[in-house]
Amino acid sequence: MERAVCITCQNLDCIIKKNSRDQEVEKYLSKKHTIQCKKGQQFILEGAPVHGLYFVNKGKVKVAKTGFQGREQIVRFAKDGEIIGHRGFGVGESYQINAVAIEDSILCNFPNELMKEMLHHAPNLTYDFMMFYADELNRSETKVKKFAQMTVREKVIDALLYINRKFGQSNEYLNIQLSRKEIADFAGTTDEQVIRVISALKKEKILRASGKKIGIIDIEKLKKEISEHNFFLDS
Repeated sequence: MERAVCITCQNLDCIIKKNSRDQEVEKYLSKKHTIQCKKGQQFILEGAPVHGLYFVNKGKVKVAKTGFQGREQIVRFAKDGEIIGHRGFGVGESYQINAVAIEDSILCNFPNELMKEMLHHAPNLTYDFMMFYADELNRSETKVKKFAQMTVREKVIDALLYINRKFGQSNEYLNIQLSRKEIADFAGTTDEQVIRVISALKKEKILRASGKKIGIIDIEKLKKEISEHNFFLDS
């Protein structure tokens, strides 16, 4: 497998890519690891020792943790250019999440010591990471407040809007296929409730669905239903 090269990478929003021309960053880039994951392959195990940060070079990933009574709670999805494992970096000895490739994916891994050395020597990179963590904290606090106030229907709608913002849709369907259980694990509800809400939204001609494929017909109606919860804060 070819090594993913940061300088020629097309993920312009990636923090490493944005700083790849910085001489204090560039000299470390050849030391990263490029990892290829097959669909369904787990590359971070909850409770395992922290071994650096991962950046999605290409693909889609789900990030989850074990919740009440051992049920999986999906905390976010990640796409090209996004970071995984950042909450364990620098603050703990083990990952508090697990991460699984939803489709065949290529990941860039920066081991702990390499990442720390880069941050010590590249002020612009360190600043970008500081802003990233501040934004992450804001999103987390917003999500906790939002979930406490939402009905089941609103939680499912919020999840579908998030997935649409994250991955978009083409040919009338979202560009990612998730099971009803995965949607439920992200929305914080049950498979049965997700099935009921999706069925209702189909009858209201707001959604279309075929197997795992879901498409949003009337996005403005979905936005209006949860507008008071500021859905747009969690991208």
